[in-house]
Amino acid sequence: MTDSPADDLKPGFRSDVTVELVKHTASDADVLFAARVSTVGEQSLDELGKDPERSKGLINYLMRDRHGSPFEHNSMTFFISAPIFVFREFMRHRVGWSYNEESGRYRELQPVFYVPGESRKLVQQGRPGKYVFVEGTQEQQELVNRTMEDSYRQAYEAYQEMLAAGVAREVARAVLPVGLFSSMYATCNARSLMHFLGLRTQHELAKVPSFPQREIEMVGEKMEAEWARLMPLTYAAFNANGRVAP
Repeated sequence: MTDSPADDLKPGFRSDVTVELVKHTASDADVLFAARVSTVGEQSLDELGKDPERSKGLINYLMRDRHGSPFEHNSMTFFISAPIFVFREFMRHRVGWSYNEESGRYRELQPVFYVPGESRKLVQQGRPGKYVFVEGTQEQQELVNRTMEDSYRQAYEAYQEMLAAGVAREVARAVLPVGLFSSMYATCNARSLMHFLGLRTQHELAKVPSFPQREIEMVGEKMEAEWARLMPLTYAAFNANGRVAP
């Protein structure tokens, strides 16, 4: 019996996601700088920090009354590694976002696949538009793990077999599932990120309820933590005003 083409690339399984802030030009001063030109004209960045309470109040006013454009004069680039089905939801966010994802046409895709962790709720109850997710049983968790891993192995072996036979990557990749991990750079500004977080995370301070899929929420939570560190006044105003993007 000969070795399978996939023997040297055994699938790996993950239940987490990766989010790294790789570069940024983002601070609360960027919001103030953009906003104050409307009333006082050009200002230096040094002038912006002389009255912290006034700065805090201005940012809160802009957020509360939904003057959104001052929140666009900044940039954050994230490296994200997550299952393909998460990226398909990401692409619904187009205004204020730029994406570059790894290509299955130009490189051999690596065998890393998503399997839900034990904390992931497995069972949906209720009708569309009015449903909740609840914990699965131990038997359901074992079924999910076993069937996903078996399916992933079979799919990746088929992919490797076609590559070994000289089939083009862009053709062979068609057998791979959406649970495969991909990676991308995603660039946004604070306003577009707030809109994303309003839809893709659940939060006790949110005025408008959201029901995101847990896996994209995991990405959102990590992006939010990085943004909160960069722009604490803007982040505080976002939460204080119901987590509604201006």
